[in-house]
Amino acid sequence: MRRQARNIVIGQRVDGAKVSQAKSFRRRMTPAERRLWQAIRNNLLHGLHFRRQQIVSGFIVDFYCHSASLAVEVDGPLHERNADYDAERDQVLTGLGIHVLRLTNEAVMNHLRKVLAKIAGAAGKT
Repeated sequence: MRRQARNIVIGQRVDGAKVSQAKSFRRRMTPAERRLWQAIRNNLLHGLHFRRQQIVSGFIVDFYCHSASLAVEVDGPLHERNADYDAERDQVLTGLGIHVLRLTNEAVMNHLRKVLAKIAGAAGKT
């Protein structure tokens, strides 16, 4: 049995291996994730505070804003092959009251202003 680590989101407890995996994902962000992170970090988007590679209910979401109950996922080719897993994951997160916003790598890389407006709208900041 693995030792549980306390997490800062909604008082949940998460497995230490999952924490290590999230840290690894932070170090190895995709170009699209990195571009979006530069635009939303440090409360740059309407004062919203996002965390990257945040563990929520056992899943690692790309970006999470607790105050807006919003998970933002930047999907590339890998997600096309994992549609069933993503659907299950979205269902669990939605059941927790978290809105899941899925964006494509292409949209983030080529239409960042539109993407930011979409995120702000999903967070109720339009």
